Amino acid sequence: MMRLTLTYFACAAGAVFGGVPGMSLSAQNLPASPGRVNTATLTGKVMCGYQGWFAVPSDAINRGWYHYAMGGVLEPGRCKFDLWPDMSDMGDDEKYAAPGFVTASGEQAYLFSSQNRTTVVRHFRWMQDYGIDGVFVQRFASEVRGAGLTQFNNVLESCRAGARLHGRSYAVMYDLSGLKLGQTSSVIADWKMLVGTKKITNDPTYQRHNDKPVVAVWGIGFSDGRQYTLQECEALVDFLKNDTTYGGCTVMVGVPTHWRTLEGDAVADSLLLTICKKADIVSPWFVGRPHTLEAVSTHAEGVVVPDLAWCTYYGREYLPVVFPGFSWHNMKPESPMNLIPRLKGKFLWSQYYKYIGSGATMIYQAMFDEIDEGTAIFKCTNDPPVGASMFVDYEGQPTDTYLWLAGQGGRMLRREVALSDSIPPRSPADVEDRGEEHPQGFQLDQNYPNPFNPGTQIGYEIPEDTFVDISIYSLVGEKVATLVNRTQPAGRYRIAWDGMNEEGLKMPSGVYVGRLHSSSYCMSKKMVLIR
Repeated sequence: MMRLTLTYFACAAGAVFGGVPGMSLSAQNLPASPGRVNTATLTGKVMCGYQGWFAVPSDAINRGWYHYAMGGVLEPGRCKFDLWPDMSDMGDDEKYAAPGFVTASGEQAYLFSSQNRTTVVRHFRWMQDYGIDGVFVQRFASEVRGAGLTQFNNVLESCRAGARLHGRSYAVMYDLSGLKLGQTSSVIADWKMLVGTKKITNDPTYQRHNDKPVVAVWGIGFSDGRQYTLQECEALVDFLKNDTTYGGCTVMVGVPTHWRTLEGDAVADSLLLTICKKADIVSPWFVGRPHTLEAVSTHAEGVVVPDLAWCTYYGREYLPVVFPGFSWHNMKPESPMNLIPRLKGKFLWSQYYKYIGSGATMIYQAMFDEIDEGTAIFKCTNDPPVGASMFVDYEGQPTDTYLWLAGQGGRMLRREVALSDSIPPRSPADVEDRGEEHPQGFQLDQNYPNPFNPGTQIGYEIPEDTFVDISIYSLVGEKVATLVNRTQPAGRYRIAWDGMNEEGLKMPSGVYVGRLHSSSYCMSKKMVLIR
C-alpha cells in the first residue's frame, strides 16, 4: 500500500511529513482530530439530536431490545421503529441478529446497539465525512438512575470519544419528558455529577457558545399534560446559568412550536416567555408541524420570521429544528405509514432553504439516529426486512443521502454555497466510494472558491487504497490545521477548510501553498484567504 501525504504548506524542498498517531477510544487520551470543528460557537453550525437509546439483549445493561421492541418483545409484527438501519458498513462485532426478521432475498437482518462504542464512534466518523458539526447527546431526565444512568453514561462517554477522534463537538441535552412533579431536581444532581466528576465542560470537544458551555433543556411549556411545572423549569434554567459552581452555562430551551403566542401545543402561561427571556437560545420543536413543501413556506413566514424578530428584540438567539420526514406506524398503528414523505430530500432541503433565508444562523437537525419516528438522517437501508412489520426506506436514494444533505445545509448556512431552493447536484467528488469509477492517477485540484472567505473546498484523487494526510500550513511553515489523517480507498474526494487553525481561531488574510506528495508524485497549489 502506498503512503500519500497531501499537505497545504509553504513549500520547503524535501520537507517530509508523516506518522499516524496511535488512537485509543478513551475520551481523555484521544489525539486531536484532523479538521476538527470550532467548538467556541454554535453560529454557523448544524447540530444533530443524538438519541443513543438503542440496546440489545447481550448488552451489560440488561435492557433487552430497548427502543426496538414493542412491549418488551421484538419479532415481526412487534417492533416500534419505522426505518431499518443500513448495517453494511458495520463490522461483525457491531451486528446483532434481529429474531425472525429477514429481507426479501431471505437474508438475516441485523440491528445495532448504542452501547457498542465502535458503532457510536463510527457515527461520528460519518459526521466528519459529510461535514456535520456535532450532536446534542440526549439525556432522558426520567432515566438518569439505575440501568438508565449506566446506559446513558456509556453513550455519553462513547460520544466524547467519537467527537475527539473525529473532530466533532457535543453538548448535553436534557429531555424532561416523563418527569413527575418535583423531579427536575434529578437534572441538577446529574449535571453536578457530569461537571464535578466527569469534567465534561473541560473537554476540548464540548460545545461552547459566547465563551460558555452549552447545555439544553428540552420539554418546557408543552400543553400535553406534563406534571412538572414551569416554576421548576425556571429554577432549573436559573441554576444552569447562575450557580457559582455548576452554572455559567449558555442555556438552550426546547419549547413548543407556538411558544411565542402561547397557543396550540404551548401552555397559555406567560411564565413560558419569562423563561425564554432568561435562556440564551430558544429552540422550538417543529417535527411534524409542516407536512408539505407548501406548508414549509407558510411555516417559515408565519412562525420562523416572527420568532426571529422576537429573539432579536429580546437579545436571544434562535435554533430552528429541521427534519427529513416522519413515520411512526409500527409504534402507533393508527398512524399511516410514511406520514410525512421525504420526497427524496426535497422536504428537508426546503426547510434549510426557508429557515436560513429567514435569518437562522444555526440549525438543529432532527435526528441523527431516530428510527422510531422515522426522522433519522444516518444510513438506512432501501432493502428492509419483509413480513408482518412494514418499514419505510430512502425512496431508492443512496443510504447516505441525508448525511450528505445535512452537510450541504451547513455549507449553505455558512454561505459557502449560494442560498438556493434546489438541492445541489451531487457530483462523484461528494461520494467517498465511487464504485467502478476509480481515478487513473493522483491529482490535486485548485481549491474553490479561490480567493475565499470564510471557507473553501479542496478536491483530490487517489488511484489506489492509501493513507492520506491533508494539512494546512502558513507561508512561514507553521502548521495551521490537519484536515484528513487516515487510509482511504481509491476515489475522488473533497474536503473543506473553514479558514481556522487547530485552536478554532480564524486565520488572517494571506496566501497558503498546497503540496501533494507521495513517493512518485508532487504538486503544489496556491490558495488565498481574504478577510
